[in-house]
Amino acid sequence: MRQGDRRTPEGTYILDGRNPGSHYYKAFHISYPSPKDAAAARKLGVSPGGDIMLHGLPERYAWMGKAYTPHDWTKGCIAVSNEEMDELWSLIHVDTPIDIKP
Repeated sequence: MRQGDRRTPEGTYILDGRNPGSHYYKAFHISYPSPKDAAAARKLGVSPGGDIMLHGLPERYAWMGKAYTPHDWTKGCIAVSNEEMDELWSLIHVDTPIDIKP
């Protein structure tokens, strides 16, 4: 809802970009904030933040695979293992919708 709250936005967004050279293995950019998100943040007098990604693991933690899941270190992004990212990378194209639910 606001920049720095370390929460993943919830709602329907678009995977609107791909970054094969991301610091976090590979990454898809998520179209947050939507106009509705921006208006809600404006009403509260805060920045909605942005730069929310669906990404793999950083190189130094790639060996962990799914062992990373008990730890929330993403600052609002969504992390998957590098193996999962490879599968998503081969299946998902830019402009694919994503529903982020609690």
